[in-house]
Amino acid sequence: MSTTMLGVAQTPDFQASSDYCRQVTRQQARNFYYGLRLLPESAKSSMFALYAWMRRADDLADDSADLPLAQRRELLEQFRTLTHTAISGHAQPALESPAWPGWAAFTHCVHRHAITPALFDDMIDGQQQDLEFHQPENEADLQQYCYRVAGVVGVASIQIWGFTGGAETEALAVDRGMAFQLTNILRDVKEDAGRNRIYFPKEQMLSYGVTSDDLMAGKATAGFQALMQHHIALAERLFAISAPLDQRITPGNVAALTAMTAIYHGILRKIARHPQQVLRGRVRLGAVEKAWIALRCRRAEKS
Repeated sequence: MSTTMLGVAQTPDFQASSDYCRQVTRQQARNFYYGLRLLPESAKSSMFALYAWMRRADDLADDSADLPLAQRRELLEQFRTLTHTAISGHAQPALESPAWPGWAAFTHCVHRHAITPALFDDMIDGQQQDLEFHQPENEADLQQYCYRVAGVVGVASIQIWGFTGGAETEALAVDRGMAFQLTNILRDVKEDAGRNRIYFPKEQMLSYGVTSDDLMAGKATAGFQALMQHHIALAERLFAISAPLDQRITPGNVAALTAMTAIYHGILRKIARHPQQVLRGRVRLGAVEKAWIALRCRRAEKS
């Protein structure tokens, strides 16, 4: 890998790495991709690299499920070391063979947009927390988890897109990312319960009279409906609080944010209409609906 970060984009290695990240995003980012493809090319390639890095961290945690916990933790810590080494501009140490194809594009992304390196530590901390999963005790625990796995992603994203407003805008990006993650949690109740992962805090479940057995059995009790409404309201509040974010993003990059927000908000509102449906499977928006949302957001930004 070239140690000249501004020059890495000119190398064949960078192009192959960038193409790889684009392919990963197209295949895996079913909701994000509709918005990301609205970005100008430079920001789009950087977001693909950021997403591919996150996907790699997530896969290291999830795809090694048959390995002992200590070994899975070590894989993520090695990935942390590799990330810092890549950002520093040094050659990759012999921790990874074969090397992950996304490093050149990721490194270029971080340096081009001066992304805060500590954000990647927070993201890996979130994966480690998921690896040794414990049901949140209270809402503060849930919010900390959402911050680590999604709030910091919001901050990294606006560092790529450009923004005004400093730390206040970064806080709005955290809130938007957390709104997305809460929507994911509500959407994935059935799937997560099947993996013995319950993200609803214990305090709230006790308050509403919902048990783990209820969730695993798919029981749509009155308590479950109330528990869902509580967290739907929390996600709605985060969407509302973060609304000013859209006006603080560099023109030309706004359509991507508004499209991704409209898609996630659309999923949340679909869940809110019939909360019990999450006990049967994921709630989704269709491809045509997502494409139409993206088209509307592009037209709105140009008008």
